[in-house]
Amino acid sequence: MSCYLTSGKHLNLYWAFGTVLLLLAVTAPVAMTFGFLGAMAARSQHLVLRLIGKGYTAMVRGVPDIVFFLFFVIALDQGIEYLNHLIRCPDWTDPVRNGLEFRVCPEAKVPLGASEQWVHQFYGFMLAVLTFSLVFGAFAANVLYGAMQAVPRAQLETAEAYGLTQRQVFRRILVPQMWVYALPGLSNLWMILIKATPLLFLLGVQDIVYWARELGGAKTQAFDYPHPDWRLYYFLFLLVFYLAFTRLSEIVLNRVSARLSRGQATAAGEAMRKAGI
Repeated sequence: MSCYLTSGKHLNLYWAFGTVLLLLAVTAPVAMTFGFLGAMAARSQHLVLRLIGKGYTAMVRGVPDIVFFLFFVIALDQGIEYLNHLIRCPDWTDPVRNGLEFRVCPEAKVPLGASEQWVHQFYGFMLAVLTFSLVFGAFAANVLYGAMQAVPRAQLETAEAYGLTQRQVFRRILVPQMWVYALPGLSNLWMILIKATPLLFLLGVQDIVYWARELGGAKTQAFDYPHPDWRLYYFLFLLVFYLAFTRLSEIVLNRVSARLSRGQATAAGEAMRKAGI
């Protein structure tokens, strides 16, 4: 059993756990950045920025995630290679598109065909981070926009009456107070992001669900450990992992919510004042 659990495929499964955790650690702040910029653009006084912000949230939120993952990654990958093709191979005469085939010169491939395996894996991982960030950034933008609108207008006007500029009001009054209104929605987005990690296989990343299915299936090939269908046990292990991870997230988010609600003019803040916390 120890040999079985330390086989090459199981090492890939353990590495996939690290990939999922790294994806969450990188995607969350990047998606928050996209969301914050989108929310700022949506409430901007400039018409063009306002249309860009609202168009970004409406377009991404209106398209099913699985469709966006399938289309966006292919379009982005081919777009990068096509621009690289125009720069590196200006004398190329063959058509880039021939029916369903997309062919560029070998020098324009991203990454290059001769690149090491880790380069291909890193490139696929970064495409996955960008795709997840764009999708969940649109939802975060909608949450943050609503949180900004929920901050009492009287407080902003009072700050302006004391001589603070628009930037100072935004940085010192609006942003610190909006988080208490945004945290419930952002908490739900974090949980959804955790549950969306099995979609990594659509982006060419071998995630934990992929390896659980591969390792749990019956083995009949030479040099593999033959066993009956064990997928039930592997997926039960994933069930425990996701439940434990989401429970840990709930504990952390509840503590953050309590910290942000302290001293705020909200129902949670009022309850904490009455309780003497």
